[in-house]
Amino acid sequence: MDYIESLRRKIGHDEIIAVGAGIFPVREGKVLLQRRRDNGCWSMHGGSLKIGETPEEAACREFYEETGLTAEDLTLLGAFSGPDTRYTYPNGDHVFIVGIFYICTRFSGEPLIDPDEVTELRWFPVDALPAREEISPPDRRAFAAFAEHMRAL
Repeated sequence: MDYIESLRRKIGHDEIIAVGAGIFPVREGKVLLQRRRDNGCWSMHGGSLKIGETPEEAACREFYEETGLTAEDLTLLGAFSGPDTRYTYPNGDHVFIVGIFYICTRFSGEPLIDPDEVTELRWFPVDALPAREEISPPDRRAFAAFAEHMRAL
């Protein structure tokens, strides 16, 4: 049982501070995104840190678990938290997320979907990301920062 599951068994759906990390994988002007199983929205690849993990380790682990791809480099995009990262998951869990996100331009492997968490993987041109309302709500500011970063290149 992981940390979040253990914590949830004790406190139920009460709000917690969750520290997460994720990756925007970019190749040839496109970014690989996932459609989340829980809320049907588009997101980058990521999840909560486990006790003892660095954000980089968590981002790489989650990227591999959700896509079957191995990250070979990470560039920090930024850390995001605030009122817009408060979220209630469809299962009723309340969170205040502190998210640390990276851009990855070198990765290897063949994309595979984690059927427990992901319904679809799709490459999007970095200048044609999903509409704001199609992006998982706590990830919207990170997506805006990603889009701004890519426009600046």
